[in-house]
Amino acid sequence: MRHESGNEHPAHTAGGPAAPGYGPARVRGTRRRPRKKALRYVAWGALGAVLVGGGGAAYAWQHLNGNIRGTDVDAALGHDRPAGQRDGSMNILLLGSDSRAGTHGRYGSGVSGARADTAMVLHVDKTHKKASVVSIPRDTMVERPRCAPSHGGGSAGAQQAMFNSSYQVGGPACTVKTVEKMSGLRMDHYLEVDFKGFQKLIDELGGVDITTKKAIKDHNSGLSLTAGKHTLKGEEALALVRTRHGVGDGSDLGRIQLQQAFMKALIHRADTVDPLGDPAKSYGLADTATKSVSADSDLASADKLLGLAKELKGISPDRTDMVTMPVTYDAEDAGRVLPLDKASHQVWAALRQDRPIPKSATQESVADRTDSPVSAGS
Repeated sequence: MRHESGNEHPAHTAGGPAAPGYGPARVRGTRRRPRKKALRYVAWGALGAVLVGGGGAAYAWQHLNGNIRGTDVDAALGHDRPAGQRDGSMNILLLGSDSRAGTHGRYGSGVSGARADTAMVLHVDKTHKKASVVSIPRDTMVERPRCAPSHGGGSAGAQQAMFNSSYQVGGPACTVKTVEKMSGLRMDHYLEVDFKGFQKLIDELGGVDITTKKAIKDHNSGLSLTAGKHTLKGEEALALVRTRHGVGDGSDLGRIQLQQAFMKALIHRADTVDPLGDPAKSYGLADTATKSVSADSDLASADKLLGLAKELKGISPDRTDMVTMPVTYDAEDAGRVLPLDKASHQVWAALRQDRPIPKSATQESVADRTDSPVSAGS
């Protein structure tokens, strides 16, 4: 099998309007806390700061709106897409990108330092009380559809390409198209968090508490933690969500476990923030968060993000099922994984039908064979 190489570089457009190595060898008085909790969960903490800052930062709402970058996904993709959910459920593609200073909001040729490191499909059920999250390993070999990059021209599709190459050739719109192709699910929205802003946000929050079950050391990410309790500041938190060689088999599958565990820890930390207790700090958090966030044009304003939070206020981590798309190692390339077709079909079919993901769908996946080496709290 001939595989396309998967460099991880991308594309962004400007903002929306305001509105009220795999394999054995390499292997979140009248304070609305539930609403706060939901938003932090949905956007991996960064968007939570928008809500945290809401009470103290209303005077600067226009500035916050201007921070958020938007991409018109509907215009980019046209009509050749799966039908939208009609039962009230919702699908949101969550992306975590790793870019160099000065590249935020720009993709394509000449931006060689940006990568789509994290992709998760968030499915919110029709009651908006429960959710499922499906992580997609970035090194999964998938059929990538033809995409039109933002700088013009077109990019041919590929029968076998690394999943994250879609971000390189056509930015978030192409990643949305690729996910829709593989899942048969229409993405109602996409949200993206830049890791550099993520690092600054963790520092402004005062760090996040985790417990490691064993020592983790990864020379690539720079992370070095002993077994036990830790409060991670921004640099270490960023290293944790980047780490792959220091856990499990050294693949992206272990890193996904770290990212999912860190999400839960971040929710716990964000719940300690009082949005009315220190308006200046709250605004600073909101400013950092919105500078770190990109979205589809329908969500690219602080008001609209808060509207989404309102819709999702009943969701909490204990009502959220988190899995990794079922995969197996690629026998021809230890640095790649292949979808388990039947099991993946079960996962996506469950979401399309707004049902819980059956446990049987992930039992044979190599991503489901080890426990996370990190837990939330200290």
